[in-house]
Amino acid sequence: MQVRFWGTRGSLPKPGPMTLRYGGNTSCVEVLSDDGTLVVLDCGSGIHDLGLALVRARDGPMHGHLLVGHAHWDHIQGLPFFAPLFSDADRWDLYAPGGRIQQLEASLGNLMSYDHHPITLQSLEAQVGLHDLTEGEFTIGGIRVITQFLHHPALTLGYRLEADGAVLVYASDHEPHTLHPLAAGPGEPPIHHEDQRHVRFLAGADLVIHDSQYTMDDFPAKAGWGHTPMERAVDYASAAGARRLALLHHDPEHDDDTVDAIVHRAAERAANAPHKPDVFAAAEGQSVELPRRPLSDRGVGPRPSALLPSEPPQAATVLVVEDDPDMLELIRLHLRQEKLRVVCATDGEAALRVAREERPSLMLLDFNLPFRDGFEVCRILRADGEERLRDLPIVILTGSRLQEEAVTEAFLAGATDFMMKPIKPPLLRSLVRGWLMRQRPG
Repeated sequence: MQVRFWGTRGSLPKPGPMTLRYGGNTSCVEVLSDDGTLVVLDCGSGIHDLGLALVRARDGPMHGHLLVGHAHWDHIQGLPFFAPLFSDADRWDLYAPGGRIQQLEASLGNLMSYDHHPITLQSLEAQVGLHDLTEGEFTIGGIRVITQFLHHPALTLGYRLEADGAVLVYASDHEPHTLHPLAAGPGEPPIHHEDQRHVRFLAGADLVIHDSQYTMDDFPAKAGWGHTPMERAVDYASAAGARRLALLHHDPEHDDDTVDAIVHRAAERAANAPHKPDVFAAAEGQSVELPRRPLSDRGVGPRPSALLPSEPPQAATVLVVEDDPDMLELIRLHLRQEKLRVVCATDGEAALRVAREERPSLMLLDFNLPFRDGFEVCRILRADGEERLRDLPIVILTGSRLQEEAVTEAFLAGATDFMMKPIKPPLLRSLVRGWLMRQRPG
């Protein structure tokens, strides 16, 4: 499997004399398997040069696959300038997180509307197939693609590619669900079960390409922006037993010397971890060849199809338990914009009653409640005789930053995840959609 970086920057393009070594274009990575299957991970501004290179090298019709992590501007801005899309001999299949009917078509149609671009999506000359994705797996050529949700203020997928005796994981953009334990040593496993799940997604990879836009020093001012501190990217790769780690999504304010310093610190951390991945910073034009190794002990187990059906999903029910009427109304307003059915409760006793009556697909549960607090509600539901309530995803809402002991207690009580107040609407919507999509039938 051949990997080449065409764009490594995050948030916005940053070309210039200070970014010559690592590049200023936004995210784009080319992957070529031994059987000739061509995959492009993300469509940032780096895809422009990739497209020109593909056109120059063509010796006949081209069929490629574009895997988009999410539809934020820096990950799709290069798509209208990708030259192969303007050849009627070529076919390109585009894949991205879904959740709503024809969501990918709507997102790209807005990007390439006449308000933003002179050429519309419908004007592309190549044959273009659009595919909405959730968590699961699908196959393109000889590559098995496994998808898993990342933690970002938009519905975002990571991609794990298994082919030719090699494993590549692309995880951009992603924020830890919790930084605890804050004093973790290099390579120490995380305590949040979603972060542990993220580590399993990276397990045994020959190369992990991971968002590492910030450092732990930067992170307090950037919490909620949806990116990983370098230290945690190293820890995840080490805990996963990954062989190599490519730091990606370099901050637009980080010049080449700053990235050098971050890589030096990352290498020192990796050298002191139980498993010592080789760490480097992804640079434009850099190529990596992944060696063949047995996949039998490293492959992810079977998963359902990641391809979403074209028919509209049924409206899901979300139970919101919140005793602050203003916060309750704010959450209800944003969830109704997602075409969800919302039911409410304002205390712990009512939460249990409504959960049993309505059998929701997801519960947003305030930590501080009259009669019974959120942890007690969790414990009671997890002991319920009905399987649907025992397995109900429960997101704890809290207005104060939980201490490490409280985070641990929340998970022991049965909480699935937690979210800090004040609520950030984009993060709320993506978190809710992600958990609901995991509950889809089959």
